[in-house]
Amino acid sequence: MTTATPSAKGALAIDGGSPVADSPVPFMAVGLSADDIALATEVLESGMLRAASKCAALEEQFAGKSSAAHALTCANGTCALQLAYGALLEPGDEVICPAWTYVATASMLVAQGCRVVFCDSLDTSYQIDPGDVRKRITPNTKAIAATHIYGIPVDINAIQAIAKEHDLKVIYDCAQAHLATYDAPDGTTHGIGAYGDACTYSFYATKNLGTGEGGIITVNSDDLATDIALLRSHGEPEKYLHTRIGFNYRMNDITGAIGLSKLQRLGEETDRRRAVAKAYHERFDAIEGIARPHPTAGSNPAWHLYTLRPEAGAFTRDRDGFIEALKAEGIPCAIHYPKSLTDQPAFAEAVDRNARDFGDEHPPVARRLAQTVFSIPMHQNLTEAQIDAVATAVAKVADASRA
Repeated sequence: MTTATPSAKGALAIDGGSPVADSPVPFMAVGLSADDIALATEVLESGMLRAASKCAALEEQFAGKSSAAHALTCANGTCALQLAYGALLEPGDEVICPAWTYVATASMLVAQGCRVVFCDSLDTSYQIDPGDVRKRITPNTKAIAATHIYGIPVDINAIQAIAKEHDLKVIYDCAQAHLATYDAPDGTTHGIGAYGDACTYSFYATKNLGTGEGGIITVNSDDLATDIALLRSHGEPEKYLHTRIGFNYRMNDITGAIGLSKLQRLGEETDRRRAVAKAYHERFDAIEGIARPHPTAGSNPAWHLYTLRPEAGAFTRDRDGFIEALKAEGIPCAIHYPKSLTDQPAFAEAVDRNARDFGDEHPPVARRLAQTVFSIPMHQNLTEAQIDAVATAVAKVADASRA
């Protein structure tokens, strides 16, 4: 890995200069390997397309790699949230949720009939702010829904301590955090599936483990695993016996086969993402005015995304102008996400409740992140030359845009 401080010379490509990269650096790595296709083909040729042996093997192996007792496959990550919430929460329950997360974390709480209380996040790690969580606990609070956004674990020890103190359930949205780990209070390292009441994952096509669509829930309670299994399949403990109302949120075995195949190389790919992140850290620490993510102490992220932000007042270009200049240099970027959830019309009722009960409609850090963050290429297939090109381009745009 190169660790040299990048130099930024010459006119920006957006102003007519030569781009850093001759061709665009790939933003993500998606697709199927020959092994993935072969295992999916095996299912197709068998004719057994419903959830069967491949889903079962994926569940067993994913649970083991995540330090969880049980894993249950399902149709997608949003269904995973709905199943976890449905098994753990009741309509009317008050649940604290970060405003800085993907919409499904909160929308599935609303779908469950819960009262969402939005809290703020930290501008260093981008994760839920435990201090702000504490400020928003009321006698009606029943749970915390916390997202390991970008694949960086939250301060799990702090969240679990708050939950224990106030007898709250904890659901972790791990949609971007496959195989991330976290150190327990005794110093031992575990997969993030070891923590909380339930962890939910997405297997959407662009995720670190992508099957097109798909999801999985991990839990450590036998009874909870049984409840989620019932919810997942029509409340049916045996054929044509329905003991509760449920859904059809099952995964099919073609998807299970792709996930099982991809899981075999996910550890190696995650290690490579971590190496890319380490190289990025060293390069961006040398660029004045660019803030990089600082992972939670004791965590080892999965690095689904690597997200930067220009510091306030450092540059003449705003975030969007910075992105356009980087794209001209051959560095694609994306915004995750352009709005805090409190600025989404769907959550107007929760925003009004925040204003009434806590004196703030919009957690300020979440709103500021929405105006400043941008993601750069991050995946296991990045070459040393591509890592260098990304860092050099960021430095070039920064140097040409200083206030």
